[in-house]
Amino acid sequence: MTILLVEDDKTIALGLEYSLQQEGFETIHAVDVASAKSMISASIESISLCLLDLSLPDGSGYELCELVKGKKDIPVIFLTVVDDEVNVVMGLDMGADDYITKPFRIRELISRIKSVLRRYEKQHGHEQNTRVELYDVEVAVQEAKVWKAGQEVMLTALEYRLLLIFLQHKGQVLSRAQLLEQIWDVAGEFVNDNTLTVYIKRLREKLEDHPQQPQIIQTVRGLGYRAGE
Repeated sequence: MTILLVEDDKTIALGLEYSLQQEGFETIHAVDVASAKSMISASIESISLCLLDLSLPDGSGYELCELVKGKKDIPVIFLTVVDDEVNVVMGLDMGADDYITKPFRIRELISRIKSVLRRYEKQHGHEQNTRVELYDVEVAVQEAKVWKAGQEVMLTALEYRLLLIFLQHKGQVLSRAQLLEQIWDVAGEFVNDNTLTVYIKRLREKLEDHPQQPQIIQTVRGLGYRAGE
């Protein structure tokens, strides 16, 4: 699942992104309303939840909440230093699902995120989101299991994370730098460019019918890789 984080304090944002990624979430980060609007327009279909700072350099999280809710029914949680009833009510009236005041404990925020996501899944019957298919490969996300043509495929933690990244960005070209940035923490150590090549090769050997002519993880010459559609 991908979380859009809109937070202009880079120190707070860095800590939040790290903690969210440790919990298995993908993150995209914007520092102001303008960049957030661009990300929402480009990636709304892949975003599962929004964490919006209320006070931003060029506007308000309220504006972004209204934009998001107009495009897709996904949860929105406000982050703010303002702790008064007027702002809480205003945010909730605009469709926000929760509201947490800084400073906050990261475990409390993670708990609220998971609670809101569970509520949405229950309300909307999002069982289809628990299984993802690409060609004859099927992934049960909640169970972290992968099947190829009905046969279970055993993947390492890093191979599985890499596959999820591709599945969450179907049809999008991902550079090697983008992939490295998102998988280094899974290995618990620095993952270099050569190691990434090895893991992509292993994934292809396990999932492709013809690893030398891949359809699931395609090479885009000079740019990176793309999951087939």
